[in-house]
Amino acid sequence: MSTLALPSLSRPRWRRPLPGFGLSLGLGMAWLGVVVLLPLAALTVRAAGLGSAGWLRAIQDERVRAALKVSFGASFAAALIASLAGMLVAWVLVRYRFPGRRLLDALVDLPFALPTAVAGIALTAIYSPNGWIGQFLEPRGIQVAYQMTGIVIALVFIGLPFAVRTVQPILESLGHEQEQAAASLGASRLTALRRVVLPELLPALLTGFSLAFARALGEYGSVIFIAGNKPYQTEIAPLLITIRLEEYDYNGAIALAALMLAASFACLLAINLIPLLFRHERRSRRDV
Repeated sequence: MSTLALPSLSRPRWRRPLPGFGLSLGLGMAWLGVVVLLPLAALTVRAAGLGSAGWLRAIQDERVRAALKVSFGASFAAALIASLAGMLVAWVLVRYRFPGRRLLDALVDLPFALPTAVAGIALTAIYSPNGWIGQFLEPRGIQVAYQMTGIVIALVFIGLPFAVRTVQPILESLGHEQEQAAASLGASRLTALRRVVLPELLPALLTGFSLAFARALGEYGSVIFIAGNKPYQTEIAPLLITIRLEEYDYNGAIALAALMLAASFACLLAINLIPLLFRHERRSRRDV
């Protein structure tokens, strides 16, 4: 008596959409380790080997303190200005339709593609005492190039795209419904902006600020041309690292580089913690 073969009831084997996941993951992690993690680990080990005496000697140097003050102060001011200006630019790009809007949207990303040295030379040509704008500011006693102001302008230039691109998607997803609901309840435009729009934009604003600050902290090419590089006045920390290497002061360069690395990791930690903190706060409000 012949028996009929029953169809197999076993679950079909799941196939990943991309083949070679293990190989690609291994190659990616190996490349990341060689290019990123290995140099950072080497810097960390060398910095840890300096000892307390080496760290104190590097930190107590007045020139190092002045360079750190210039870098952190200018980066903070530039990130703050870039965040506010970026929010305005993103608001205009999302909420209004006008001729040249797409061109303006494309120009926002220009600092990403433009070499930083070219940006520094262009800004110096504009704001130098005989530049296009500087020639009108100089007779009034306003100096931009070779001053702290010039450094902040250069850092705003390279940090503005981060602020715009972090706020723009939030504004696009926000829509007009909440604002219209607030207006129907009698809220003024300022009240709707303060109570409805800004709370939604705050995480993106803080993230854009952190990205712009981290980018500005390590900026080199666009700053050295417009800063003047005067020790104790307009000398930035990345330039001082290069000077220490040229002077064969490797311990001083390593200590300063390790400080900048720690600041970058702090910014990276803040960028990842900001969404989690606001998400936890929103969940707490829902539970209440």
